[in-house]
Amino acid sequence: MALFSSRREERQDVRKILGFRVTPITWRRVQNFKSNRRGYWSLWIFLFLFIISMFAEFIANDKPLLVRYDGAFYYPVLVAYPETTFGGEFATTADYRDPFVQDLIKDDGWMIWPLIPYSYQTINYDLPSPAPSPPSMDNWLGTDDQARDVAARVIYGFRISVLFGLILTAAASVIGVVSGAVQGYFGGWTDLIFQRFIEIWSSLPLLYLLIIMASVIQPGFWSLLIIMLLFSWMSLVGVVRAEFLRARNFDYIRAARALGQPNRVIMFKHTLPNAMVATITFLPFILNGSITTLTSLDFLGFGMPPGSPSLGELLQQGKSNLQAPWLGFTGFFTIAIMLSLLIFIGEAVRDAFDPRKSASALPVAGANPLQAPQQQSSKATA
Repeated sequence: MALFSSRREERQDVRKILGFRVTPITWRRVQNFKSNRRGYWSLWIFLFLFIISMFAEFIANDKPLLVRYDGAFYYPVLVAYPETTFGGEFATTADYRDPFVQDLIKDDGWMIWPLIPYSYQTINYDLPSPAPSPPSMDNWLGTDDQARDVAARVIYGFRISVLFGLILTAAASVIGVVSGAVQGYFGGWTDLIFQRFIEIWSSLPLLYLLIIMASVIQPGFWSLLIIMLLFSWMSLVGVVRAEFLRARNFDYIRAARALGQPNRVIMFKHTLPNAMVATITFLPFILNGSITTLTSLDFLGFGMPPGSPSLGELLQQGKSNLQAPWLGFTGFFTIAIMLSLLIFIGEAVRDAFDPRKSASALPVAGANPLQAPQQQSSKATA
């Protein structure tokens, strides 16, 4: 009976997150993250906004989602159809905002438009006042100085900013972790040479390099990402290097060396997990800085190409058109909300990986981890 009860307790201790079995300390970190309600709900709000922006073409577009014409269905948002498909005269791509094309389709069918019938580069030629025009039922957040819908540009600009930040943060983190691991593990001349190189490389003026590049070539998403990556990888080097310098003299690392384990196995299998706690804690703040960098460059005119949906370019238009306050307010509140959500998420991640909270809140064998906080709170009350 004792054997069966112990096995039953072991099965009760097994926890799963999204179908994956996790250790008790991972379970406790997840619970610590959830206990920070502000960070937990900020994560869900940020994911909701990001997922919506990933389907921007289905939310804000100048092409219908679905067209029914002559007994057949067409999907202009996915496929480009010539005007002759709907009885027009030209073989070029149909302009669905053209009243002539709309009348052709309505004569023998119907159309379903997106929620916002404008793309980020669509010019509204039917404005009631000169651009930039104030918010209206047709343009919810008004238009910019080129008669483009601000709401559509915010959705597309949010997606570009987040994707740029995620790609830059992921690539810079990988390079920074590997660099810091090599420095901290080997030490000596390797560490000395790398540190002197980082000091020289970090002293290069990034803004001047971007100005020179903008005068030679037209900056784009990937070219700008590569330039930023050349200088962003150093943010995690110091943290990972310090963790490896501390852990390389641990007994289990020395035992692995004595057993003949290769250096790469010791570095990335035995030592790196200890350094990942501090690394993961910094990631939301690095993502925040990456998004801010792109916004700043767009505001200065050295970022994305002209015409690209950009939050920094929207702020620049608000600065240049003080008579249109909706431009500045929209850009400011969009960036403020996005960065605030990331800050709250970062604080929750920091609390989740706090070793004092994780160690003190670990459940004992056979105990329910969900009851640990209740027991602690009852003790504190007593």
